[in-house]
Amino acid sequence: MNFIDPVADLSDPVVAQGAVAEGQGAPALAPESWFDIGGVPLDKLVLRAQQTPFFAYDRRALDSRIAQLRAALPEEVDLFYSMKANPFDPLVHHLAARVDGFDVSSGAELAQALNAGVAAEDIAFAGPGKNDRELTLAVATGAILSVESAGELGRIERIAGELGIAPRLILRVNPELDLKGVGMRMGGEPRQFGVDMEFCLDLVRRLMATHGDNFLGYHVFWGSQCLKADMIIAAQAGTIDALVALSDQAGFVPRLINLGGGFGIAYSDGSPPLDLTAVGTALAPRLAALRQRFGSVRVVIELGRYLVGEAGYYVCRVLDRKMSRGEIFLVTDGGMHHHLAASGNLGQILRRNYPMLVGNRADAPPFEKAHVAGCLCTPIDMLGHNVALPQTEAGDLIVIRQSGAYGPSSSPSGFLSHPAATELLV
Repeated sequence: MNFIDPVADLSDPVVAQGAVAEGQGAPALAPESWFDIGGVPLDKLVLRAQQTPFFAYDRRALDSRIAQLRAALPEEVDLFYSMKANPFDPLVHHLAARVDGFDVSSGAELAQALNAGVAAEDIAFAGPGKNDRELTLAVATGAILSVESAGELGRIERIAGELGIAPRLILRVNPELDLKGVGMRMGGEPRQFGVDMEFCLDLVRRLMATHGDNFLGYHVFWGSQCLKADMIIAAQAGTIDALVALSDQAGFVPRLINLGGGFGIAYSDGSPPLDLTAVGTALAPRLAALRQRFGSVRVVIELGRYLVGEAGYYVCRVLDRKMSRGEIFLVTDGGMHHHLAASGNLGQILRRNYPMLVGNRADAPPFEKAHVAGCLCTPIDMLGHNVALPQTEAGDLIVIRQSGAYGPSSSPSGFLSHPAATELLV
């Protein structure tokens, strides 16, 4: 059986790779000790949710992350929330009162942001495949449209002409950047996003001539889930240099520059967190130079995962404990239909376990290695491989941390027709 020494140091690489102590018997089952989320014990949250599985988002953690960003980044940076990370409506309303604007990627997200009280001039709508209905909504409401191609600009101009409304526009630029250590590359190479730098000059001149003051500036989103401060610093520096050079060539003075985001969170226990202070310290002189050159240019950083990821928890219940070929499997009522990212099936190159614990035995030391499986009829529905946990039995609650981003809305909820997970803002 996969037992480990209950006093072993799990940071030891030998133990962490699955070494087990021979001849260990199972200890007495640890007494209940409840994990809490947002100050609310888990047993009370289960009653509030009225079911498992459920997601719980800690509003205090959201506020703390925003405060950290405000303290570390230059004062003139505006924080936009990228709603694709988590569109849960109570969470959206909570953030709407605390950030400077929203980044949206669909007409539905745009409508939701407006309903949450976000001003249209503080909503940026990006995405390579906006349909005419979405473009009409954006033009009519006055949201900022990121122009992704010359063809899309033509459709925007046609719709704006039919409505008799001048659209508010920024150009999404795909600069040449050498990106390493980025979880998902969104620019710097052939991509469906934005306009390659070598084709931007003509579009900038067209936008200046046709749209005048309603052409506001630029949007660059180079990548996501980066934990390396030096990589983010280099990407921001390269972005600013490229946009300054483009503006100088065109004779254009931008009033808005969206630098994208890319800030990552640590999903595995051994990963060091992003050095946010280093990012802010390096950005400050560059923004000072930018303002000296262009005046009162608005600078935006858009963040999704970094704002909400660590504030979220996924809670599911163990239905069965079983042995297979000498390995322990904990089968839960959750799975990839709620939390595809935790199963490793949402674009991860190397699958790593999200940090997890037994929520009703929060004080118990890890005793065994077990696989945490979902309830779906597919072998890829695995929430954790060889996870170090206390002795865990049917009825116990598995809590998966770092679950605030790319959860229910990014998962195949219709697969096998299981019920949806409840969501709570705590």
